[in-house]
Amino acid sequence: MTKTESIHFEANLLILKDRAILRLPEDVSAKLPSRGQVAVRGTINGHELRTVLEPDGYFGHWMRVDAGLRKAAGIDAGDSAALKVEIAKDWPEPDVPEDLAKALSAAPQKVKEKWKDITSMARWEWVRWVNETRNTDTRAVRIEKTISKLNGKHRRPCCFNLASCTDPELSRSGRLMDTAQAR
Repeated sequence: MTKTESIHFEANLLILKDRAILRLPEDVSAKLPSRGQVAVRGTINGHELRTVLEPDGYFGHWMRVDAGLRKAAGIDAGDSAALKVEIAKDWPEPDVPEDLAKALSAAPQKVKEKWKDITSMARWEWVRWVNETRNTDTRAVRIEKTISKLNGKHRRPCCFNLASCTDPELSRSGRLMDTAQAR
């Protein structure tokens, strides 16, 4: 898939735990340039969309659909949505969790400068790596290591599967749950 080529498809809105998501059909995910995260822009039921598709751990992708977009697109659980997406050159900025943001603000100047210098895609990877665990002790260690690695030569986290589902509320063993598992 090229950066200007659009993919048209339909997907059903699912509710996993308290989150609304769309799982991309296998043939659509196969057209994407990565099994990991992919930044896209396009439309959902004719309404503008800019997001990062998340890997599902099965070599496919899924995306969050927040309440505002659900309302604008007129979709609810079980409804089908028409999507058109294309690869986005520029990644949106990730939502940096409060604990990581606090550590970054207290970090040495070199770390702050590197955080600003790395790509948005790299910042997404750091955030995913920190967010991957529910264990508060492990999370604290990952934040500490993030600061340490950024203070050294690293620009990206290493040693984690970029194609795994890293949302701890929606995944089991690095794979996106299905609706039966999420109950």
